[in-house]
Amino acid sequence: MRVGLIAEKVGMTQLFDDNGVQIPVTVLKVEPCTVVSLRSKDTDGYSAVQLGTKEDKEKHINKPQLGFFKKIGSKLFRILKEFRVDDSSTYNVGDIFDVTHFEAGQFIDVSGVTKGKGFAGAMKRHGFGGLRASHGVSITHRCHGSTGNRTLPGRVFKGKKMAGHMGDVKVTMMNLKVHSVDKEKGVIFVRGAVPGSKQGIVYVRDAIKKSS
Repeated sequence: MRVGLIAEKVGMTQLFDDNGVQIPVTVLKVEPCTVVSLRSKDTDGYSAVQLGTKEDKEKHINKPQLGFFKKIGSKLFRILKEFRVDDSSTYNVGDIFDVTHFEAGQFIDVSGVTKGKGFAGAMKRHGFGGLRASHGVSITHRCHGSTGNRTLPGRVFKGKKMAGHMGDVKVTMMNLKVHSVDKEKGVIFVRGAVPGSKQGIVYVRDAIKKSS
């Protein structure tokens, strides 16, 4: 398992193949990612590589992170992300990864935070059908209905599908295919949609369930 990359979602567009078939793609901007620190099984119990990207000024870094950067003698980065790897000893602090880490035709997993939709009812949030549109149902057409049993258990189980905050959760889209890589512009074109809003941060790594 290799290290991944930190990317920024630019947005979606469309490309065309040689036969004129339209292909929807998501554009991911990748700035150089620097290895900040390493985790090993001997000292930490697991193998991982911590990457940093988007260099920033000292006044924009909070004190805990500032102390961390000064302790390891690293540059100041706005975004840090740790990726699990098979063997961290194959990496060195200071190594830099860019878009050439991935290639066209490769399958990847992309993780990001979905758009927040605010408070939503059960029909929009979970796809409920709602109550009957007539014959005695008044005002409560879009309600989710009963949520619990009688005396036992006498409560609503945790995780019950109800109205509530929709979106703004971490989602991983698996087995997405890399359409192409533009080294000069530092972007990756990924077939299909990627979670998150424009300018949102996403994490890209090799697909764990499907090989290229």
